[in-house]
Amino acid sequence: MLDSLDLQEEADRLPAVAPDLPEHPDYPRILAAFNHTTGPLRAKDVCEALGHELLPKNVEGTRAKLKRLVKLGILTEADTGNFARKQ
Repeated sequence: MLDSLDLQEEADRLPAVAPDLPEHPDYPRILAAFNHTTGPLRAKDVCEALGHELLPKNVEGTRAKLKRLVKLGILTEADTGNFARKQ
């Protein structure tokens, strides 16, 4: 699966947060997780990649962030709960 340390390093190398991204440190790291995979990810996978404990509150918080990225047009939700980078 994805390594949370690699994601932090990748997020640290990303340019300044795009103006359309919310100002939370998880957003660049979430996008880095999608840069490291070819297929869709579920909220639980992203939560794990971010290094968060797999507690319901963390998974739901991550799901909410993923849904916000869908609304911003950055991600897509092809199937319910499966998120991917917009092509």
